[in-house]
Amino acid sequence: MIWNQFSKHKIILASQSPRRQQLLGGLELEFEIRTKDTDESYSSALQREEVALYLAEKKADAFIPELKENEILITADTTVYINGEILNKPQDRDEAIGMLTKLSGHTHTVITGVCIASVTKKAVFHGETEVTFTNLEKWEIDHYIDHYAPFDKAGSYGAQDFIGYIGIEKMNGSYYNVMGLPLHLVYQHLKSFL
Repeated sequence: MIWNQFSKHKIILASQSPRRQQLLGGLELEFEIRTKDTDESYSSALQREEVALYLAEKKADAFIPELKENEILITADTTVYINGEILNKPQDRDEAIGMLTKLSGHTHTVITGVCIASVTKKAVFHGETEVTFTNLEKWEIDHYIDHYAPFDKAGSYGAQDFIGYIGIEKMNGSYYNVMGLPLHLVYQHLKSFL
């Protein structure tokens, strides 16, 4: 197995996201899921990637006091950045419509902040991907929100869903980062925890 070096460690993914769980599983890692409600508020003074980095580290800090010596924790947070505005998860249908309307016909940046931590070490880093959407019609946005309920997704969309299939015109950067975890960076940083 590729991760024999980790046989003495327990990997913990602190995320309820099925997409992050699927992605981390793709690295052929054995890991445990732990979740905890964490306040995701942040200062309005934070800019661009600082928000995702801050929230990923904030999520980690809630678990670090409970970590055992052989445990390695992974937390993450994804935000969407467009025209100086940060889009997190929509609170309701109207906000979701507003987000997708803003993204329609424009390029935005998906930023995923990640924190990997043990009792002795912490790495905080992020991935960025530019995503260009084609012009979306109102009925397409309505259909997506009504049938896919993207209320747990930054920017109100998943690249792996219907709206991604019909709306993403081009992408510059990691597709997996848009899904919620920049896997190439996670892999490199995990190796440094050996």
